[in-house]
Amino acid sequence: MEPKKILFISGTRADFGKIKSLMLKLDDDCRFKVQMFVTGMHLLERYGRTVNEIYKVGLKDLFLYINQDANSSSMDMTLAQTIQGLSLYIKESPPDLIVIHGDRVETLAGAIVGALNNILVAHIEGGELSGTIDDLLRHSTSKLAHLHFVANEEAKDRLVQMGEIPESIYTIGSPDIDVMLSEDLPDLQEVRHKYDLPFENYGIFMWHPVTTEVQELQEKTRQVIQGALDSGMEFVVLSPNNDRGTDIILSEIQSSLAGHKRFKHIPSMRFEYFLTLLKNARVIYGNSSAGVREAPVYGTPTINVGTRQNNRYCHKSIINVSENCHDILNCFRQLPKRSERSYYFGDGKSADKFVSILNTEAMWNTQIQKAFLDMKSISHSGGNL
Repeated sequence: MEPKKILFISGTRADFGKIKSLMLKLDDDCRFKVQMFVTGMHLLERYGRTVNEIYKVGLKDLFLYINQDANSSSMDMTLAQTIQGLSLYIKESPPDLIVIHGDRVETLAGAIVGALNNILVAHIEGGELSGTIDDLLRHSTSKLAHLHFVANEEAKDRLVQMGEIPESIYTIGSPDIDVMLSEDLPDLQEVRHKYDLPFENYGIFMWHPVTTEVQELQEKTRQVIQGALDSGMEFVVLSPNNDRGTDIILSEIQSSLAGHKRFKHIPSMRFEYFLTLLKNARVIYGNSSAGVREAPVYGTPTINVGTRQNNRYCHKSIINVSENCHDILNCFRQLPKRSERSYYFGDGKSADKFVSILNTEAMWNTQIQKAFLDMKSISHSGGNL
């Protein structure tokens, strides 16, 4: 029997970290052949050319496709170019299943191409909420996907509200927690040596553009950077993602922090090294989802700034604040040491659950022609889910 071809799509360092454990688990199973369509930030020098981190894990069947210009591509053009490249690729090497993660334009492109070519699409971590354009991308992707692998029951309930059939939704947790709870992470001294980090007591600073607030981004970025400066802390600064507005943030980082002894700017970092850094950090500061999803797993405090993570789960380790340097400084002054760990997004066994489901006949019998679960008709008939 020929192995099933499973195509994973990755466009950023973040989604690669999320799906890595799933790919490696499948790659060890002779019943599956793992393929990977690598695009987006991975191939751009400006963001650290993180495709090199993909090479290091040993996956053999990689296809590299540049879907954007580092300096000028808009999100809609990136979407269009990804659709074109992926469409040509699957016609040359058709998969049995396309696996996509989260809420990026590359994710939506994978769902569109799969749906229009009668290929099963599995969406990882759908059914969640945030405060930006990501919500639109995530929910659109879920409506195109045939299968859903969600972090928790709350996310599953939201997908059912959207008309998704419960039998198509599997709760496996967030796959990156598999890596987070692994005993194979590097120690902190190795991380400090690899990235030449002189700090002992440090924070992590990650600030991404909110695409619907670009007109205000420069001033908000200045306020956020000033908050970090006023805190007196030392920070490892990671570059923003490649959404519209990134140039504004990078320019402000360069003009305000270049050469500053309390700040070390790194374009990108290997996922396992980032996790060790996060685990030992005094705080993660900015508006990265890592502050609201990953940091609570380690009990690391978060100062979450602005609207980007609105509507996300809020653990007691998270302090929310607006983009005002005076309010931000008060947050630093009130920063707790650590909190109890949270396992709201998973228990570290996502890959095992994922592979187990892919080995069921029921999953592969999922219908290409999707049906809509009409909640109104169910309530009128008195039926139960």
